[in-house]
Amino acid sequence: MPKQYINPPGLSTSTAFTRILSVTAPAKLIYIAGQVPTDRESRPLHVGDIRAQYIAILDALTIQLKAAGAAWDDVVFRRTYTVDVPAFVQHCIQDELFPFPWSRERPSPSTLIGVTALANPAFLVELEIAAAIVD
Repeated sequence: MPKQYINPPGLSTSTAFTRILSVTAPAKLIYIAGQVPTDRESRPLHVGDIRAQYIAILDALTIQLKAAGAAWDDVVFRRTYTVDVPAFVQHCIQDELFPFPWSRERPSPSTLIGVTALANPAFLVELEIAAAIVD
């Protein structure tokens, strides 16, 4: 899928996201609802461990992308909600050993939003994504 990654001059850059991602060809758009850290019975996983919850979310999203015929390289936007922004940044973004499923050289645009609560008090993080693929 042809994509153009743009970080305009005069703005800060980040290794965690790209400012603009432009899909430059016709595409099938895929929107995946907010994923929380749950098992198959919707029970919370890894209560109290934001990093383990985030990894469980990434694993679940990988399954969903595959079901839609996509992969992490096809993701064009990520939106993360967390009840603890400092812990998320420390344990899920800044750790160089963290297993990002997307490219560190060309990460999709991303928004991190601090919230007071998620759907279940045991959830520390939620992630929603959009992808674009050639249909």
